[in-house]
Amino acid sequence: MKHWKSFLAATCLAALGAGSALAQSSVVIGTPGVPRHFNGAIQSGIYTFLPSANIFASPLRYSDSWEPEPYLAESWEVSDDGLTVTLKLKDGVTFHDGEPLTSADVAFSIETIKENHPFKTMLEPVESVDTPDDLTAVINLAHPHPALLLAMSPTLMPIIPEHIYGPDNGPIRENPANLAPVGSGPFKMEEYKQGEFYKLVKNEDFFLEDKPKLDEIYVQIFPDVKSILLALERGDIDMVTFLSSPRDLSRLEENDDLVVESDLGQAIGPINWIAYNTKKEPLNKVEVRQAINYAIDRDFILNVLLQGKAPLASGPIDPGSPLANPDVEGYDLDLEKAAAMLDEAGYPVGDDGMRFTLTGDTTIADEEMGRNVLQYMKAQLKKIGVGLELRLAPDFPTWAKRISNYDFDITIDKVFNWGDPVIGVNRTYVSSNIRPGVIWSNTQQYENPKVDQLLADAATETDPAKRKALYDEFQTIVVDDSPIYFLNVIPYSTVYQKGLTGVPDGIWGAVAPMDDMAWEE
Repeated sequence: MKHWKSFLAATCLAALGAGSALAQSSVVIGTPGVPRHFNGAIQSGIYTFLPSANIFASPLRYSDSWEPEPYLAESWEVSDDGLTVTLKLKDGVTFHDGEPLTSADVAFSIETIKENHPFKTMLEPVESVDTPDDLTAVINLAHPHPALLLAMSPTLMPIIPEHIYGPDNGPIRENPANLAPVGSGPFKMEEYKQGEFYKLVKNEDFFLEDKPKLDEIYVQIFPDVKSILLALERGDIDMVTFLSSPRDLSRLEENDDLVVESDLGQAIGPINWIAYNTKKEPLNKVEVRQAINYAIDRDFILNVLLQGKAPLASGPIDPGSPLANPDVEGYDLDLEKAAAMLDEAGYPVGDDGMRFTLTGDTTIADEEMGRNVLQYMKAQLKKIGVGLELRLAPDFPTWAKRISNYDFDITIDKVFNWGDPVIGVNRTYVSSNIRPGVIWSNTQQYENPKVDQLLADAATETDPAKRKALYDEFQTIVVDDSPIYFLNVIPYSTVYQKGLTGVPDGIWGAVAPMDDMAWEE
């Protein structure tokens, strides 16, 4: 059904030295992102997580209803006091080089992730990992850590072989195996040509029976999304992950040969928002921030600018999460209320009809969910006497330097939940994470002792109902304090040719193992 067409024959296969058509058990994925490397134990980001989740296995997997399932661990047990988690590993699992995977590799991986991964809170409570035998790993915690099981997903906890990545092989960030990885997952890395493609092949010794179903996955790296879309529409590639442009998604939905899956990856939790610099006048006043919120017609942004393709994000936790609180202040459009709040805050309209002027930051590349939103806001805020001057950074590093060093008034930003608030949400709101120069920390410089305490309590609360109540209160307070005005969930979608089945559709979307993918007979 699928065959290798001229577009890739001249690139990927030529480089691979192959001249025949691809087998039906192969899939070609297009991506615009170049992974720095493939070791998800020390590197975050969707372009690393996609190959890492297929090359490495993890202790657990997760269902589409957020339930943990066995993977490398055939069973697990959490102690009554929540201070130990015991994993019982499957017997007979081997790495791609034939070496056995043991509890020592699990302990080494957890220690490596804790020391090197950018998600510092993810494994912060882990004090040690005991290995009483080759198939048992006991994780010892300083305090209960309800996010730990989710952190054992393929996306976040790849189990890497100590004999390949251990200290005897030099500093892990310089280890050549980061670009030639060895794991125990469903696919093995066969070849990588940096900036062009990488090829994954079936792990014939994979520990799950009858998986993976594909023989090969080719990931072709393109210079831009436009080139990917053309290749997809021509049938030169089979699948594209993490498309988010409403304009592009609308176009692809009209193609009868393609399937557009948009309700994926709830655990990633990508939210697009407007961030306020809460230490900079006049935005240091909550009434001013709230007034700006009331001046914005979020329905117009969602339904017109974003063509109804981007779901509403009303608070800091993705609405697809079981911890989301939908009952927060909605900030429905009310220009009269917005103007009155600014009057009361001490910012009357001047002779020129304006109260004050702000700068709005985004990057040139961020058009639909960035520049277009700010242009709309500029027109809206003028109605209440607030000026908005757009400042478009030429690239991401320029934008990140400005925002992380608090050189901004308001900015469009995109931040991910990464499954559990402890992992991806807390970093934005806890006052201890106000860290100059660090992007995606608490760059709003937001401080609320009550929020700090709620997040600290929720991070150790093991009763699901009590934990949900703590996060509900946290979300209510944050939305009221308005260090951020939440706009939309980024509509990351997977688009693929009809006939391809088993495309990952769980809570991790395309950064989950692709061991069920196959072509219809």
